[in-house]
This record gives sequence, C-alpha cells and structure tokens, in this order.
Amino acid sequence: MTILVLSDSHGNVGNMIRAVEQVQPDRVLHLGDCQRDLTALEGEFPALPMEGVPGNCDWGSCDQPERLLEMGGVRIFMLHGHTRNVKSSPMSALYAAKEYGAQVLLFGHTHVPLVDNDGTLLTLNPGAAGDRLHPTCGILTIDNGHADVRTLAL
Repeated sequence: MTILVLSDSHGNVGNMIRAVEQVQPDRVLHLGDCQRDLTALEGEFPALPMEGVPGNCDWGSCDQPERLLEMGGVRIFMLHGHTRNVKSSPMSALYAAKEYGAQVLLFGHTHVPLVDNDGTLLTLNPGAAGDRLHPTCGILTIDNGHADVRTLAL
C-alpha cells in the first residue's frame, strides 16, 4: 500500500494534484494547513480515499487535531504538530506516538522535510506541499505489516 502524505498545502492544490499524479497512491493523508485543499483534492480524485487532520490555520475546525489510525497492520499517529509544539521540538509528539503504541509518526507544521527511525518509531514530516519554490511530500509504504517512509521533491 502506498500512502501519499501531504502537509501545509496553503492553497496550492495544483502541487497536491501533481503529487497524486506522480505517486499514484492508494490513499492520501493530509496533515493540515489547509483542510479546504484536501476537500478540493477529493473533488479531483473522488475514488481515492483521503483523510486529514486540521492545522493551526484551519480555524474553527471541529475535526480531531490528532488521530491514531491502523492501516495494513501498522499503527499511525498523525497530527499537524501545533498541538505538540513541534517547531520547538518534536519530542512531545514522539512521546505521544510511543504512548499510543504507534509504529509511525506523521506530522507537519515546520515546513521542513524529515525522516527518522529510532528503531521503535518511524517518523515522517513531509515538508510543505504548498511551498512555491521547493514543494515536497512524503510517501508511506506499508507491506506485510512493515512500514517505510521517504520524502519526495515535487
């Protein structure tokens, strides 16, 4: 299963469309800023399953700011990052993911791509899909209960 991970699109739906066309994912996860972009992407690809969480720019959202998902036997903790202050340090998000028993942590908010594996937790920040000069996305691959992550320049 190939999952396209997007964050911080900030109105640049065109970059998100390019990412879907380039990656050809089985599912899309959007980590916030801006949820309306995910809605627009759903309109372009109605058969493609998509889920998201709100970011700090998604004012008035009633959605859960943090979600724990299970896909292909892998537990995924996803959030935008502002609720755990990841711009200062990702440690709070890392601890929460481990507390929830997640194998994968997905967060955005910093606009800086990151891939890390401490041996118990795989961490991915896809960067900013909405960056006008250097847009990036993330790819989460799940195969037989094993996960792998990477970033991709668009």
